[in-house]
Amino acid sequence: MSEISSPSSNLDAACFQIPNQTPLQPAKVSTHAPRILMLYGSLRERSYSKLLTLEATRLLESMGAEVRIFDPEGLPQPDGAPESHPKVLELRELATWSEGMVWTSPERHGAMTGIMKSQIDWIPLSQGAVRPTQGKTLAVMEVSGGSQSFNAVNQMRVLGRWMRMITIPNQSSVAKAFAEFDEAGRMKPSAFYDRVVDVMEELVKFTLLTRDVSPYLVDRYSERKETAAELSKRVNQRSI
Repeated sequence: MSEISSPSSNLDAACFQIPNQTPLQPAKVSTHAPRILMLYGSLRERSYSKLLTLEATRLLESMGAEVRIFDPEGLPQPDGAPESHPKVLELRELATWSEGMVWTSPERHGAMTGIMKSQIDWIPLSQGAVRPTQGKTLAVMEVSGGSQSFNAVNQMRVLGRWMRMITIPNQSSVAKAFAEFDEAGRMKPSAFYDRVVDVMEELVKFTLLTRDVSPYLVDRYSERKETAAELSKRVNQRSI
């Protein structure tokens, strides 16, 4: 067996860390209910993405989670209003409050809706020293008017990765959603419903597993290196 060569000389030894299990076992484990934010992507009076969100909310609450639902009604288009807009502030405060999220969108023209994308676009990658989405869990779901499709959930997975979220493996795609809810808006028994239960159960598990160690999970060598360089520059600059 050949010996493993040493790391490249390009490596900054002061910022390099070998991953280990100790930081993954927090000294203090959170005992409060998992905090989950729900976003849905339609303003229709009978919105199936909203109905699916409400069904998922009931499941999450039965699993002990604290859930808040953001109503996109009145949210302006990104860059179409100042960041001080009340709906923008509400959305950002909820994003900061949450430990996990559920994004549920209809599929329209083979993609998520503009309503869904606008909500995500209003959530910044960083806000001062706070990153509202980094290290938080995410579940994605979609509803379709026709046959089952995965275009919207696939798009939202890309966005979740871009927002540096921990997107869980499972997902839900409800085909012919108009036939899956009764007149009262409750989801009928089906394999689609069972999958929603699976997704919410997995989301809660991943949230409980990661919320106390998410800072360590998303800690990066490149950012430690950049931060160290900035600190050195500030400390060593000549007095004015």
